[in-house]
Amino acid sequence: MEVQINVIARMKSDFPTKFGIPRQPHLVEELRSTIVFEPDYRNADALRGIEGFSHLWIIWQFSEAVRSGWSPTVRPPRLGGNTRMGVFATRSPFRPNNLGLSCVKLLGVEQTKDQGTVLHVSGADLMDGTPIFDIKPYIPYADSHPDALGGFTDTAGEFLLEVDFPPALLSLLPESKRAAAVGVLSHDPRPSYQRKPGRVYGLPFAGFDIRFTVEGEKLTVTEVVPL
Repeated sequence: MEVQINVIARMKSDFPTKFGIPRQPHLVEELRSTIVFEPDYRNADALRGIEGFSHLWIIWQFSEAVRSGWSPTVRPPRLGGNTRMGVFATRSPFRPNNLGLSCVKLLGVEQTKDQGTVLHVSGADLMDGTPIFDIKPYIPYADSHPDALGGFTDTAGEFLLEVDFPPALLSLLPESKRAAAVGVLSHDPRPSYQRKPGRVYGLPFAGFDIRFTVEGEKLTVTEVVPL
C-alpha cells in the first residue's frame, strides 16, 4: 500500500548542513528559525487561530539521512555512540521512514509579500531547507506529562562544554546570532565517534564557519570565517 505525503513547508534556519544542529529541540532556546510554506499551502485560512498557541509540533523529514533499507538498532550519541539501542527506543534520524518530530516555540505570525504567511519559531533542531509534512498545536493538558520517564537519557549526562569564544571573534557574528552560536557550541557539535584532541572542527552557522578545538571539557573558538 502506497501512502502519499506532501511537503507543506520548509524550514529556514542558520544551519546549512546537519553538522552542529542540536540533537533535540529546545536545547538552545536562542535559535531562531522561520517556517515558509510551499506555494500550494500559502493560505492564511489554514493558520487561522494558530497565534493562540505558544508551541507547535513539527513533523518533518531527516532529508540528509534517507537511506535504502533500515537497521533495527542504532547508536545514540547520548550514549557516546558505542552502545546500540532499538531504533524505536531512540530519536535517531536513521529510521524506516526518516520522520522527525519536534516541539518548537511560536514567536510570531507574519504576513509577507513574497512568501505569504510565515511562522517565526525558536528552539528548532532543523537544517535549513528541511521539508515539513505537518504542523499541529502543542496542547498542554494532553501533551505535557511531568511524571514521564526518559529511559536511558535520564542517566546519560548533559555533555555540556565550557565555551571560550574570544570577544574579538564573537564580535564578527551578528549580535542577534551570538548567544545562539555559544549555545550550539556548548552542546558539543562534534559527532559522538570523533573526539580527537587538537583536531580543528568547523561549524557552518548563520553564514560563517566557526572553527574550534576541544580539550577535555573546554571548547575554544580559534577562527570565524565568512562562508
